[in-house]
Amino acid sequence: MGIEQFIAQSEGEWRSMRTSHSVAFQQFENIVSFVNIKLLSINHPDVVNTLISNKESKTLVGSPFRIDWNTDSDWSPDQTTGATTGSSILIPIPESKESGRMLRSLGYAEEIQAVSSYRILDDGTFTLTTNYEKAIADERIWFISENVRCRSSVVRTSKGSGIIQTSFASELRILSSK
Repeated sequence: MGIEQFIAQSEGEWRSMRTSHSVAFQQFENIVSFVNIKLLSINHPDVVNTLISNKESKTLVGSPFRIDWNTDSDWSPDQTTGATTGSSILIPIPESKESGRMLRSLGYAEEIQAVSSYRILDDGTFTLTTNYEKAIADERIWFISENVRCRSSVVRTSKGSGIIQTSFASELRILSSK
């Protein structure tokens, strides 16, 4: 499986149930999310802006997409309510059939623009590693079936010596009743 097929298989609306363990706070968190993954045109203004800010050419780009999310958490130290929404533009830049870089308008572990490296393993598992200023995030996504996928992440210290947070999510595609 290449990045184009993985993104096409991921496109759509998903309901995600994630459990996260914050080692730093010694706290477990349950998060229910609605996630929408939508393919974007290479000429979409957000894609163009992300490419410009990363000094990348359109000619190298795979299938850009946007992820929108709406989450509700049972624990959130920074907010009085656990509900959050957000959006991120992701632009794959393949270097081979199974690996490349991923430009991200908003990162996973730190809310900053990031460049990740991705790899698709022989079994179809998508891996994404992002080195941030204060952390390293390793993410994995794999499909159980066409409409069920799993996602896990480990966030480590920037030197990679300690684990800050782990999470696991099961995600179900929301099927249209049309």
